Amino acid sequence: MAKNAAERRRKAEERRIQREREERRRRFLRISAFSVTGVVLAGLVGFGVWVAYDRGRQSDPATIEGLRTFDGLTNNHVAEPVDYEQTPPAGGDHHAVWQNCGVYDAPVSTTNAVHSLEHGAVWITYEPDLPEEQVEQLNSLYTQGGYVLVSPYEDGDMPAPIVASAWGNQIRLDSPEDERLSQFLRAFERSPNVPEPGAACSGGLNMTAQELEEAGGLEALNGGM
Repeated sequence: MAKNAAERRRKAEERRIQREREERRRRFLRISAFSVTGVVLAGLVGFGVWVAYDRGRQSDPATIEGLRTFDGLTNNHVAEPVDYEQTPPAGGDHHAVWQNCGVYDAPVSTTNAVHSLEHGAVWITYEPDLPEEQVEQLNSLYTQGGYVLVSPYEDGDMPAPIVASAWGNQIRLDSPEDERLSQFLRAFERSPNVPEPGAACSGGLNMTAQELEEAGGLEALNGGM
């Protein structure tokens, strides 16, 4: 009987030791997960802070390698979709209602976004399958009251994973960490060299293209939706 009691104590001690090991392992995993999340968030915040600081300095467009420019763009108000020469467009005829600047997780109406470019906005578009981490970096480039639009683009084949467009100007990028993106923002966000400098980038359309379509499309918007 004494032998059985000793055996039970031994097994109980083994179970206690095993429970302590498992608890230490769970604590370690929780701390590790928290640390990794913190590193990712810190990286995103750091990226946004760096770009915000960098955007405080002006940039000469002539120094931006790979910059594409487009002259002679018309800026008429139209009620129908437009077949633009660039993909995504960097200006041209557009709808009378502009797209509000901000971050969108789905494509926006192209003709409305082009109107925002006329007001001095920069439209950052990306392929829908862009890695989530890079999407978050792009989203961090918009700040409250800023003249930046960020959205995926599906209205035609993108010439690069990321394309930044301003009125009459465009650049193609493979990564949000490309220094030319901050140069482009410094040069063209709120640019005075647009048809309607200083015009609003809020108080317009705040829907995605799908939401607009479900609400009746451009026809409904034309009717004062």
